[in-house]
Amino acid sequence: MMDMPVAARPYAHDNNNSWSAHLRATLALGIPLIGAQLAQLGINTTDVMIVGRLGAEQLAAMVLSAQFLFTILIFGSGFSIAVVPLVAQAYGQGDVVSVRRALRMGLWVVTAYWLVAQPAFLYSEEILLAAGQKPDVAKLASDYIAIGHFALLPGLLYNVIRALVSAIGRAGIILNVTIAMLVMNAVLAYALVLGHFGMPALGLHGAAIVSVAVQTVGFIFIVGYVQSHEETRRYEIFVHLWRPDWHALWDVVRLGFPISITVLAEVSLFTAASLLMGQIGTIELAAHGIALQWASIAFMIPLGLSQAATVRVGVAHGQGDHLGLKRAAIVVLIVSSCISLCGSILFATLPAWFGSWFLDITSADAPQVLAYATPLIVVAGLFQLVDGLQAIASGLLRGLKDARVPMILALIAYWPIGFFLAWLLAFPFDFGGVGIWLGFLLGLASAAVMLCARFYILVRSEKAV
Repeated sequence: MMDMPVAARPYAHDNNNSWSAHLRATLALGIPLIGAQLAQLGINTTDVMIVGRLGAEQLAAMVLSAQFLFTILIFGSGFSIAVVPLVAQAYGQGDVVSVRRALRMGLWVVTAYWLVAQPAFLYSEEILLAAGQKPDVAKLASDYIAIGHFALLPGLLYNVIRALVSAIGRAGIILNVTIAMLVMNAVLAYALVLGHFGMPALGLHGAAIVSVAVQTVGFIFIVGYVQSHEETRRYEIFVHLWRPDWHALWDVVRLGFPISITVLAEVSLFTAASLLMGQIGTIELAAHGIALQWASIAFMIPLGLSQAATVRVGVAHGQGDHLGLKRAAIVVLIVSSCISLCGSILFATLPAWFGSWFLDITSADAPQVLAYATPLIVVAGLFQLVDGLQAIASGLLRGLKDARVPMILALIAYWPIGFFLAWLLAFPFDFGGVGIWLGFLLGLASAAVMLCARFYILVRSEKAV
């Protein structure tokens, strides 16, 4: 399809390249996406809090099954993430057909991925036992997975559809839907897991059923929005959904696979951190969990902004607006850095206060855990700066549909640099848990430098437009 002139593109963003316009657009898109990430984190936290009332064994099974499903989900999410720049660039060009094709084939790819993953769900108990988990906990976890894996498909499909909503600047609906899912999850889990409001107490099975229901309703909500608004209905996503477009499908796979590898490499890095910390001791692992929880909460802000960065750069790239692309990137980097700096100062000045949030201070080992967690939270403050920067850089590069080289750079930074330095500082240099966090800090800092350099080189050489 031949591109229309920018002035004639009915779906393209306004080409106002003033700094204030870019700031407003970044915040208008980024704030709802940040809120949605925090609400999604709230869903997971609510599940843990409610299932925790069933006992240690059920909670352990919940955590184990959640990690199992999350690992599979996070790899598949690379394909839904890939749809975002494809849709954003086509939207910037006013190319309705390419937007539709990218969305349709995104739905195809994530559905195929979920089907291919079925053996992992069917044999989850055997996989968990092979990983050295206790038989009773593995059985409970596999029972949850047998039901809960049906939540992954609507979750992945939801992420594909939200690419369109983000690209057209209507991210507020994503926040609204996620908040509705959070409330629905809390009410239904309270009722079905614990047996309130006259409902049967189904325990872990109830938690799995609620997960499927919530993700399905979320998908239905966002589809309802797309189909009920003229601005999005004109893309006719579901008309002839069965019709393949092999070129668009290959674009999703080609861009999505390296993104999946990159995201999985980062997630597995933090799993490795917990394993390393567990080798030091139980108190140290508990303290690490507290610091990691705060780091995860803080990371939701740059994660939401990185999604906004992908859309903003992708649309500017599609429009051939080189100045707009550069300014969009600069603004999102400055906004993220300022927010991360504020968070770093808070963590550095009030580490003990933050650490006490996740502790029963009357317990016998609370003082030991808090004493160990305090320096980790300080390092977590520094961690925010580099982790946020590398997340934004990844989002900017995805906006240019650049994923293969960033994957290689991230893998080098995460493992040969980050993991090796974490092990070296923790054990041979005897820095303990602080050494693990410092190692990962240096690894993510190297990722930030390399990914930002990659983006700068692409834009400087004008290969981005």
